[in-house]
Amino acid sequence: MGILLATLDSSIVNIAVPVLQRALHTDFAMVQWVILSYLLVVTTLMLTMGRLGDILGKKPVYLSGMALFTIASVLCGLATDVTTLVIFRSLQAVGAAMLMALGAALITEVFPASERGRALGYIGTLVSIGVVSGPILGGIMLQYLEWNWIFIVNLPIGILGVWMVHRFIPHHRPAGGQTFDYAGALFLLISLMALLLSLTLGQKSHFRDGRILWLLALWLVFLLLFILTELRVAQPMLDLRIFTNRALSINIATGFLSFFSIAGLFILIPYYLESVLRYDTQTAGLLMAVVPLAMGVVAPRAGRLSDQWGTRPLTLVGLAVLSLSYVGAATVSETTDVAGYILRFLPIGIGMGIFQSPNNSAIMGNVPRHRLGIASGLLSISRTLGQTVGVSVLSTIWAYFVLAQSGPGFQLTPTMAPEPAQVYGLKMIFLLVAGVMAFAFLLALWGYLSSKRPGRAVASD
Repeated sequence: MGILLATLDSSIVNIAVPVLQRALHTDFAMVQWVILSYLLVVTTLMLTMGRLGDILGKKPVYLSGMALFTIASVLCGLATDVTTLVIFRSLQAVGAAMLMALGAALITEVFPASERGRALGYIGTLVSIGVVSGPILGGIMLQYLEWNWIFIVNLPIGILGVWMVHRFIPHHRPAGGQTFDYAGALFLLISLMALLLSLTLGQKSHFRDGRILWLLALWLVFLLLFILTELRVAQPMLDLRIFTNRALSINIATGFLSFFSIAGLFILIPYYLESVLRYDTQTAGLLMAVVPLAMGVVAPRAGRLSDQWGTRPLTLVGLAVLSLSYVGAATVSETTDVAGYILRFLPIGIGMGIFQSPNNSAIMGNVPRHRLGIASGLLSISRTLGQTVGVSVLSTIWAYFVLAQSGPGFQLTPTMAPEPAQVYGLKMIFLLVAGVMAFAFLLALWGYLSSKRPGRAVASD
């Protein structure tokens, strides 16, 4: 229920931006903060919420997050102006951070290791359901109801979710005597906020805004302060020693790279489908569902296989499939039909489904029980940061290729460039991310082979 709430809400609001702009009598720059405020708060608070779960217990923090998310959803539905809506969306994001930070930790805590991969695989299925059903459900509600209902729809799901958490999830009390690292949490929050704001401004200005350099400098300064603090305090928010586990570090890095690569799909493919191939919005939405649907079908099966065979073989297969799939996607053209699109992009969803569940299981299986909350937070933040960095960087690179291909006399935006130039840029992006995934495969292969060397203990799967 928590995963469904968080993903459904994100995807359902994205489609409502034009309606919100008209209904709240505001401009596009302001209404974007309905989405951006949610993303910024969720990403900056996830590690903090994971640590609080380790200190206070995962169930009470998760239950509080579910209740807060539900209440804030109703408040969003009652908002009468865009400023109030942004404030309530930020409050909603605090609850979402609790849900997203501790979902995988609760699953890992409840299920035995022999069923962990299969259980975590259902996360992928529910994420896919939320991503796919959000635009469909949102489109229907926006056509027949007022915009407020896209938030109020969370109320029955949230009430049922609160009851289920209270009724079915056991409360494992953590060891006493733990303290919260306030300084580390503050430095991390400022650092991540500066990074995300720089990426947001960079995406809009193609990194030509002078404020970006100041924000990146702020990010580096507070990241350094965070690291120094974590190395000195007795009970850090993020114990950096967990990264000495090579298997864990590689799994987090490859997870980040996989979401960096797939982020380009969600920002660039809609333009390709609607502007180049001339599909209507409904057809484009259905075609966009190909990748998440494939992920949702494959993920639990890959998780189940990883319980039997171990996580390493499945993650390597998934990364190899992803690298080859992006090479195949680079063959798109201005005349690609529906069947050609599905054949090119279905393997990407299959590769992500094969990779994600075993990789998540490997991350959660490589930390002690009292660190499950922070590991779950790291898992979630690698996903959101990967997508945020990917959207910003890949859209900027795409714009560069498109404008270069359009010729020196072209002065319009990249989305108004000639169709061959837009397709060329898309091909270059897919070849680039194919290389990124090939690097991720080699990194995972190196970790696997080095763990097999005599004298080195094999990391637990």
